[in-house]
Amino acid sequence: MRKTVFVVAALLAIATISFAQDLLQSGPMVGYSTMREVCLWVQTKREAKVKIGYWRIDNPAKRNFTKEILTNEAFGFSTKLVCSNLEEGKTYNYELFINGKKIVRPYELKFQTQKLWQWRRDAPDFSFVIGSCNYVNEPMFDRPGKPYGSNHEIFKSIVEKKPDFMIWLGDNFYYREGDWDSWSGIIHRNTHTRSLPELQPLWGSVHHYAIWDDHDFGPNDSDRGFWNKEKTLEAFKIFWPNPYFGVNGNPGITTYFQWSDLEFFLLDDRYYKTPNDREDDDKVILGNDQLNWLIDNLSTSRASFKIVAVGGQFLNPNTSTENFSRVPQEKEKILKALEANKIEGVIFIDGDIHRSEISRLTRENAYPIYDFTVSPFTAGPSKVYENSLRIENTAYTERNFAKFDITGKRSDRNLKCTLFDVNGKEVWTYSINENELRYKK
Repeated sequence: MRKTVFVVAALLAIATISFAQDLLQSGPMVGYSTMREVCLWVQTKREAKVKIGYWRIDNPAKRNFTKEILTNEAFGFSTKLVCSNLEEGKTYNYELFINGKKIVRPYELKFQTQKLWQWRRDAPDFSFVIGSCNYVNEPMFDRPGKPYGSNHEIFKSIVEKKPDFMIWLGDNFYYREGDWDSWSGIIHRNTHTRSLPELQPLWGSVHHYAIWDDHDFGPNDSDRGFWNKEKTLEAFKIFWPNPYFGVNGNPGITTYFQWSDLEFFLLDDRYYKTPNDREDDDKVILGNDQLNWLIDNLSTSRASFKIVAVGGQFLNPNTSTENFSRVPQEKEKILKALEANKIEGVIFIDGDIHRSEISRLTRENAYPIYDFTVSPFTAGPSKVYENSLRIENTAYTERNFAKFDITGKRSDRNLKCTLFDVNGKEVWTYSINENELRYKK
C-alpha cells in the first residue's frame, strides 16, 4: 500500500512539474542592467504566478527571489521581474518558477551587473551586438510566394560571440495586415516572434535593449498619423525591458543607458515623424522635444563614445529609401548642434535598409561622423543602392549582424566593429580610436 501511495505521489509531482513547464510561452529574457538591479521578462501561455530565483555564480548557496507576479491576459500574459539589491560587477545565475515549480531550460540562464569603475580604475572592456529586420514566417498571415524570413540560426551565432548586451535597431518583427488594427493581433505578432525557438538561448543570457522602426510600429513607412500607435506603443513597453520609455513626459520609445564608459541614446523615429507625402509642413522625424533632449544630453556627456541609435539611416544622402536626408532641415539641425556645442565622440547606428554598410561624413574643422548600418537579421536582403558616403568594401547584402568591441586604457579607447554572416564568419572589420573623434585644439 505504501509503495502504491509513493508511486501515485511521484506521478502527481511529475505531472505538476510537466504542467508548469508547459505554461511557459517564451523567455525568460534579460533586459536592462545597472550596478544594483537587473530587469527580466517572461511570458506564459495563460494566467500563472511567476518569480525568479537568482544567485551569484561564485556564491550559489545564497539565493534571493523576486516578487511573485500573476500574469494576465491584458498584458499578453507577460511580465517584468526586477532582481534588486544586487552587487556591482557580478555575474548571476537565475531560474524561473511558474506556480511554484522550477522551469528547466536547456541552456544557461545568467545576467550581470555593471561595474563601479569611476574614480577607481580604467573603464571595463566590453562588447555588444547590433542588428535589425527580423522576420519570422507565419504562412497564414504572410504574403503568398517564397517565405520572406530565413536563416534563424543567426541567433545561435550571436550567442556564440558572447556579447554583454544587444541593441535591436527596429523592425524587430513585422506586423502584418492582420495584426496592426487590433490589440489581439498586436499581441499575437509580438508573441509569435518572441517565441521563436532559436531566440530562447539568446533571451536567457544576453542583456537586451530595443528601438522600433515602421514594421514594429505599424504599417510600412508609417508615421505620426498612424491611428493605432498608442496600442503599438503599449505593446512595445510590455514586451521590451528597457530602462524607461519616452522623455520629458512625452510618449514614445526613446530611452538611454550607460555601459562602462559609453553612453547610448536610443531614439524614436516614428511616433512624431511627419508623413512622407506632406509638403505643407516643416518636416520632422524626431521632433523638437526629442531633438533637444538628445542635444542636451550629448552636450553634458563625457563618454568616450556616444552612440546614437535610430531606426533609419542618418548620413546616407540617397533618398530612394526613408532616411534623415529626406528631412534635410532636421538632419542639418543635428549636425550644426554637434559642431556648435563641440560635442565629441558621436557615432550613429541604425538598420532598416536590409543591407549593411558604414557611411562617413567628413566635416571641415570638425571630426568625421560615422554611421554604422546593420541589416537584416532574417528578413529578405536588398541590393546595393548608391551612397556617396559609403566606406569602400563595407556594403554587404546577405543576412548578418555586427559586434562592437570596446577596449583600451583611459583616453585611448578603441571601438572595433566586426560584421558577421549568419554562421558567425567575419565579413569585414573596422576600427576607430576615440581620439579620432575629437575637435582640434
